[in-house]
Amino acid sequence: MFVTLHPFNSADCGRLTASAQKTLNMGSFHLGRLASEGAGKYGDKTALSYRDSARNKWLGISWTELSARVDALANAMLCVLEVAVQDKVAIFSQNMVETIVIDLACQKIRAVAVPLYATSSAEQVAYIVNDAGCKVMFVGEQYQYDQAMKVLRESDVLKRIVTISKNIKVADDDSSVTIGDLVGKSLSSRQLGEEEMKALVEARVSALNDDDLATLIYTSGTSGEPKGVMITHSNYAHQMKVHSQVMPNVDETQTSMMFLPSSHIFERAWDYFVLSRGGMIYVNTNPKEITSAIAETHPNMMCAVPRFWEKVYAGVNEKIEKFHFPVKSLMLHAIKVGKRRNLDYKRLGKSVPSLLEMKYKFYSATLFKLVKKKIGLDKATFLPCAGSALSDQVNEFLQSLGFPIVVGYGLTETTATVACYQQFKDYELSSVGKLMPELEVKIGENDEILIKGGLIAKGYYNKPEINAETFKDGWFHTGDAGKFENGLLYITERIKDLFKTSNGKYIAPQQIENLLNADKYIDQTAVIGNDRKFVTALIVPDFVALREYAETNNISFNSNEELVENEKIKKLFEERLVEIQTELASYEQVKRFTLLAKPFTSDSGELTLTLKLKRKVINQNYAKQIEFMYSY
Repeated sequence: MFVTLHPFNSADCGRLTASAQKTLNMGSFHLGRLASEGAGKYGDKTALSYRDSARNKWLGISWTELSARVDALANAMLCVLEVAVQDKVAIFSQNMVETIVIDLACQKIRAVAVPLYATSSAEQVAYIVNDAGCKVMFVGEQYQYDQAMKVLRESDVLKRIVTISKNIKVADDDSSVTIGDLVGKSLSSRQLGEEEMKALVEARVSALNDDDLATLIYTSGTSGEPKGVMITHSNYAHQMKVHSQVMPNVDETQTSMMFLPSSHIFERAWDYFVLSRGGMIYVNTNPKEITSAIAETHPNMMCAVPRFWEKVYAGVNEKIEKFHFPVKSLMLHAIKVGKRRNLDYKRLGKSVPSLLEMKYKFYSATLFKLVKKKIGLDKATFLPCAGSALSDQVNEFLQSLGFPIVVGYGLTETTATVACYQQFKDYELSSVGKLMPELEVKIGENDEILIKGGLIAKGYYNKPEINAETFKDGWFHTGDAGKFENGLLYITERIKDLFKTSNGKYIAPQQIENLLNADKYIDQTAVIGNDRKFVTALIVPDFVALREYAETNNISFNSNEELVENEKIKKLFEERLVEIQTELASYEQVKRFTLLAKPFTSDSGELTLTLKLKRKVINQNYAKQIEFMYSY
């Protein structure tokens, strides 16, 4: 099947705001000019906000200040670190204001930013540093510095480490420099004056090239070694253009919470888009503090993966279950009203009956508002969700409560978004929405989704053989199976994850895992069954909910290990699985399971850094438990 998306027509999504029209008319986009152009347009308006723990408050950085910081660091990188055109600069840190400055400074002098996950091990860092050829690395905190030093001592490539946090204890040598000292370092030994430095930077700026690499993002590698995806400035420019067309209401009036790591293309591309539109970004440094960060700031927008919304779903439902009968009954009725209004009418572009609309407005202003305010998303206008499949059950619930969830689909190789719910209508819950403008999609062999367009990256760095297999005749082979129906794209499974039972039945494990993970007592699931008679699962309980259940039901335990071995707990999960799997075909249903006392983690090698299951590693690590499930 072949589908071509033609150039966008503004009539397709109604009237464009004046800000959106301005963006469409503003000419070429380049990350190297983002800070300076933003300063020219928005001046003293806040561009970034961060939490100052010492003052216990959020502080802002204006566009003017952001541009000045970018300029100062660009000068230092060029004149002190001697970063050459298209040199690779590693950024190994959690999200920080400084990492945004570093990234934009790289773009200004035509260097290539190489973001690394803040939790990466020294071994993972070494692979990327050596593969990309990073001579310079910026590090955020002590952990990143310690891993970087291990790499520096062994690598023939890495030469300098620049520290961001003032609290890092550094080695007693000349390999490290603070970012403050780097910017303030005297250049008298190079006999360069301020004007000469400015001229060097301006020479780079004047030569900014759309075909330059902007970012080298390493995929986390569910199988095999990581691959560096080469994303150009033209890829980002393409995405900024089409997102402006599809999402015109993302403008300078909006605020966005930076939650996912910027080493994830979803967050990275989204933040570029928000900044390109003049929006303000709250930079959340610690992912574990996201709940309090949202509650303090009440952002309009935030990227999140399904797991976040599964937790919200479980938490809200748990609260509802604890309500006394009158309140519980009222809340369940309100959700039914929300479902009818938002899914049966608004989603389909139908006129909402006046009585239904009146009921919905009442519940929206009372019960639903209380739920959203408790989370901190009462001002939310746009909540993109991608990274894996969001279950229909969770999606329906959130849409019913009026959360502006926008499900989408994209990959690092497509510079993020390929398709998404657009204008909050004309979508199906099980789909990933409509294709973005100006791209082509073809359904190939084994139902594989193939994509062509300006969003497709140049390929994988130093991987010519894999490039030949993956980027064929201008088409990017996604590795995802899907279908295209009634203008909507559906993802059925990651092709490499599909397996077949010994009875010849094909199983899509992700679909089953997503279904099970929506349960409030389940945190993680790994479905097993390749060449087996039936499907089984390794299940990591949500121990917060499970401990509460055990205490309520007088089940004694001293550890998670004792908890998962308790027969009453096993009985609970047996009953939950029967209830959860009623809509699955018999051959898809999990027949036996093992409860695990410890979660799958990236440290154990069982998850990628983007929290995807490494099935081969899990099968190896739990071989004994798996064999036992098939032994009786």
